[in-house]
Amino acid sequence: MPKCNSKGIDLIKLSEGLRLSAYLCPAGVWTIGYGTTKGVKPGMKITVQEAEELLLNDMRVFENGVTALTKTVKLTSNQFSALVSFAYNLGLTALKDSTLMKRILANTYDPDIDRQFKKWVYAGGRILPGLVNRRAAESKLYFSPDEPKKKAK
Repeated sequence: MPKCNSKGIDLIKLSEGLRLSAYLCPAGVWTIGYGTTKGVKPGMKITVQEAEELLLNDMRVFENGVTALTKTVKLTSNQFSALVSFAYNLGLTALKDSTLMKRILANTYDPDIDRQFKKWVYAGGRILPGLVNRRAAESKLYFSPDEPKKKAK
């Protein structure tokens, strides 16, 4: 199964930020760590190590989900990682049902994919600058060529 690359993980961490105490996100969902929502309750506190573990557990879910959604196309590592970041933020159902996914399944290099990423910038009915930045970064990563694999010496 493909794994989200370091650029994708860094994008998720930067976009989500690290919070060691539970908080309500702009969408009104209790969140902790790097955007973990499952099982989070008001008053929860975690360590940095626990935040890393929660992130890795969450990543597996989204990596598996993106793999299942894209099994009929070949994605680059950067394309896969951008989609994992998108799904991590918005959920697999949003990705599955999106025009973004329809475009990707039809042609992984469709230039309209950039516009489709950038439509997902609303939370609570308003545009959030953080989401504008995240979608732009996801689109940039999606369309960036993978770095060449280093040859073993």
